[in-house]
Amino acid sequence: MPRRYIPPMSKNRLLNLPLTICGVAELDGHCGVGISHALSILDPWTPDPDAFTRFGPHHRHVLRFHDHVDERPGDDAPQQHHVEAILGFGADFASAPPKHLLVHCWMGMSRSTAAAAIVLGQHMPGAEDAVFDRIFAVRPRSWPNVRMIAIADKLLGRRGAMLSALKDHHRRVLQHHPEIAQTLRGYGRSARPGE
Repeated sequence: MPRRYIPPMSKNRLLNLPLTICGVAELDGHCGVGISHALSILDPWTPDPDAFTRFGPHHRHVLRFHDHVDERPGDDAPQQHHVEAILGFGADFASAPPKHLLVHCWMGMSRSTAAAAIVLGQHMPGAEDAVFDRIFAVRPRSWPNVRMIAIADKLLGRRGAMLSALKDHHRRVLQHHPEIAQTLRGYGRSARPGE
């Protein structure tokens, strides 16, 4: 039996999709907003947040890895299979479009913003700047994980377009929120755009 054709989501529809990006501590504040799809990114061995028991019916996918941009002994940095799972989650939107997407990690700053950019960006080749404009609008104090974006850029064949848009995003974040550099240094991360 031939597969039914499912048209891709339009750029405008994706850019106007209700989108929430947050940290674990903020989840309770989103229980009643009608989340239809949720992507949870947690550290390995971190318990599942209680807040999801108070959400209405929704489709949720959970990934577990650390927020690193390099390999560290004993830790699980983002790998290709993690990004492939994020792309798989986003690919499902063609058959079951979300009404409201929530993406969270521990702080709502790095892994979640990278994952949201990947989910949106996979449907919008050539509009990488617009994707990061949306991330900035939703989560101005964000620093998407460069390792995740680099893997997605390669998997999607974007030839550096996602990484270039990410650097521009990082510059804009530092311009509007210079204090974020101190936060990043506290976590052992570089505050240089694209790192």
